[in-house]
Amino acid sequence: MALSHSPSETPRLTTLTLFGIRSGHIRWGLAQMGTSAPKLQQVPGLLFFKLLGSGHGRGFSIKPNLRRYGLMCTWESEAAADAFLQHSSLIQEYRWHTDEIWTTKLLPYQSHGQWDGREPFAPPLAESYSGGPIAVLTRASINWRALLGFWRFVPQTSTALDTAEGLICSIGLGELPLVRQATFSVWESAEAMKKYAYKNPLHQEVMRRTRSENWYSEELFARFKPTSSQGTWNGVDPLANLPLRQAQDF
Repeated sequence: MALSHSPSETPRLTTLTLFGIRSGHIRWGLAQMGTSAPKLQQVPGLLFFKLLGSGHGRGFSIKPNLRRYGLMCTWESEAAADAFLQHSSLIQEYRWHTDEIWTTKLLPYQSHGQWDGREPFAPPLAESYSGGPIAVLTRASINWRALLGFWRFVPQTSTALDTAEGLICSIGLGELPLVRQATFSVWESAEAMKKYAYKNPLHQEVMRRTRSENWYSEELFARFKPTSSQGTWNGVDPLANLPLRQAQDF
């Protein structure tokens, strides 16, 4: 869901929150994908948001995980993000139905492509990547005619993430089953991420087929600087031991 944008050159603060649904609350977890949107449209300072389901495994998955949901947002300011994440009635409702919540704040190094016809992560940081952990979002709307080819090959690359050197954490997310998919991952360095992306033969084959078989009707690729991490994901804070730092101009 996209809301009106503020004319600011400040790098666009993004937050990703993952919710672990409590046992016995699965029906609420499914329902919140529809009921939360009208409430989010009223949040002050929220510029863009996406309610996301998740799959099993580390990447694109055909099998949904009904115990894990995500919320990706971009914000007018960090104060607006903090007010929502710490004090809003909607987050209080999520806390009631979940047994863990994890949120990371992100600032975009760069973003290519669109999400529902928009560029939600612009403007980017003025500074360039110079080392340290890096977060990556890959998102695509899959052409209906390409679904068979996509799901024949992509799960193999998701399995390859299990042994990817330098991968800190990763999750497959999606707006709609099968056709609107995303992967969010955090790597120890851009070098580790590039080694997987450009040297893993399975990933290379998927990249080739993406172009030659026209798999996507829309796609987006973004890299971020993680600046904070709070809460737990699968019982731990995955970024707890990383040297997270604020951007120079944020």
